[in-house]
Amino acid sequence: MSLDLDSLNDKSLEDLFQKAYKMVSETTYVFKQDTLLLFYSYYKQATLENHTIRITNVPVSGDELVNAFKANALFQVRHLNRKEAKKHYILLASEYLDFV
Repeated sequence: MSLDLDSLNDKSLEDLFQKAYKMVSETTYVFKQDTLLLFYSYYKQATLENHTIRITNVPVSGDELVNAFKANALFQVRHLNRKEAKKHYILLASEYLDFV
């Protein structure tokens, strides 16, 4: 499937992003952990500005380890602006779900 996301205006891109988010959130499809981390990082990058990523200690518990993986995922997409992150999220969703 080829999506021409660059031709969309900001409102159309936002609408498609929200539709993709809703589909990903409501699906019964079981995503791999690395795919979930990508969805997480693209969503956070698309919806929040100026992330501050700090890991102050070595993870020892399960929650700290999950937080470290999330921080790493955010670190890897920090170069994307909000619009680019929305496009990446939509494209990733379209790989797994038939929503477009």
